[in-house]
Parts: sequence; structure tokens; C-alpha cells
Amino acid sequence: MKKQIEVIAKIKSDFPTKFGIPRQSGLAPTLISYIVFEPKYRNKDALRGLDEYSHLWVLWNFSENEREGEWSPTVRPPKLGGNERVGVFATRSPFRPSPIGLSCVKIESIEFTENLGYVIGISGADMMDGTPVFDIKPYVPYTDCKTDAKGSFAQEKSGVRIKVCISDEHLQKVEKVKRNGLLEVLSLDPRPGYKQDDPNKIYGFEFADKEVKFVVNNGELTVVDII
Repeated sequence: MKKQIEVIAKIKSDFPTKFGIPRQSGLAPTLISYIVFEPKYRNKDALRGLDEYSHLWVLWNFSENEREGEWSPTVRPPKLGGNERVGVFATRSPFRPSPIGLSCVKIESIEFTENLGYVIGISGADMMDGTPVFDIKPYVPYTDCKTDAKGSFAQEKSGVRIKVCISDEHLQKVEKVKRNGLLEVLSLDPRPGYKQDDPNKIYGFEFADKEVKFVVNNGELTVVDII
């Protein structure tokens, strides 16, 4: 009998919903999340030697994007304005025949806890709270780093950021250790990919037990409230 793919861990992050999450790993490098293993896999021997690596590959489940029925061979990437179709296997779209995500993250800590066993602190993740993890593998620079690789449209638009305006009053409502991560997320422009510019439209997303509300006007994002 073939062994089924198992969930070995869950992600603990500051995003209870999809909106606001960086669209790729590594775009918000100060954003901290945690890999919390399922009881069956809380074995310290499974992590032996992991502290000799700096980064991880995380294979995870697009659990909030699973669809029933026929799969589509093409998708409309937001970075192309939502009007041009590209083959699903030429994108990182979450709507795939097998809803598996792949993220490269940095290991920040490996610590033992009484209730959860060993927990891995990671930075730069692009996963919501509760995301199921299928596997983790060490990032090996001599094979995984390809300096001459091409990145198509994704690479061409990789450096796009938006100016963020936020008052000290609003920023102080967020726990100090999480502020830089929030600013990085906002600079990525969390609005939906098929956004329409409307300076009067207020957007909002949940982050670290707060609701962050903002508007965008003339290429500038302004935080109007944090509740």
C-alpha cells in the first residue's frame, strides 16, 4: 500500500486570513512565523543537524485555495494585470491540480517548548496561520542557488514597492518586534492583484490580532487606522 502524504506540522503566523500575506517568500524578511510540528513528529532526532543550515524549503498545502472539479490549464497572473493568460505550470498560482506550495525561509531559531516540543522560528514566510506543512528540507546553496537563472515576468516586476505613510500613533499599536514586518507587508501593496485605483476605498486586513486599514492614492499607501 502506498503511503499517503501526511501533514507533519502547521504554520503559526500573524495572518489569520489570506489578505495581506506576501505573494512570495522572502519579500518580507523580518516577518516572523513558526513551524509547529504535529505530536507524531515532535522528535528531536528528526531535527539533528538542522542548526548547521541557515535556510529551509517548506512544502505546504494551499488549504484555502483547493477547488473541486476540473483544473484550468491557464491562469491570469496579477502581475500581468489579470488580462493575459499563462500556463499554470509557468506560474506559482495557488490554483493548481495539486495544491502544493513551496517557500524558501530563513531559520531564526530552533527551540524546545514544554507544550509543543521543538518549534522552528522562521523569517520571510508567505503562509497564513494554520497552513498545513507536508515537509521541510534544508536549503543547500551549492545546488539551490542558480545565479544565471531567468525569471520571466515574475522577475521583471520583483522590485516593485509602494511608499508607506503611517503615523507613530498607529504604529505604536503594533507590538514593537512586529512593526518592521508590517511595514514590509504594506510596502508590497496588499491590495488584490486586479485592483482599481480608488482613493476613497478603504482596505483592511488582519495582522497580529489587529485590523490594519489603509487607502492608496497616487502610488502612496496611507494607514488610516489600526484597531
